[in-house]
Amino acid sequence: MDNWENERCVQLAEHMIKTKATVRSTAAAFGISKSTVHKDLTERLKTASPQLYKQAKQILEENKRERHIRGGLATKHKYETRQKLLTQRK
Repeated sequence: MDNWENERCVQLAEHMIKTKATVRSTAAAFGISKSTVHKDLTERLKTASPQLYKQAKQILEENKRERHIRGGLATKHKYETRQKLLTQRK
């Protein structure tokens, strides 16, 4: 693995740990794909920084446990917004 990949892995992990961010929001913050973030945090970070890997893994697991809640809230927000638009048009 290249040195810049190691640095990127560490930066991604530090950001995620500091902000408790999701893979999606971390990818958006760094301008890279969700796949790259996920691969960096689950595979490459193990060798780059084992201590950060453990912390990042905890955040990933927490996000995984909560994703159905976030999905439900997003759907609720979508339909509330849609209803407001329909009400305004009348």
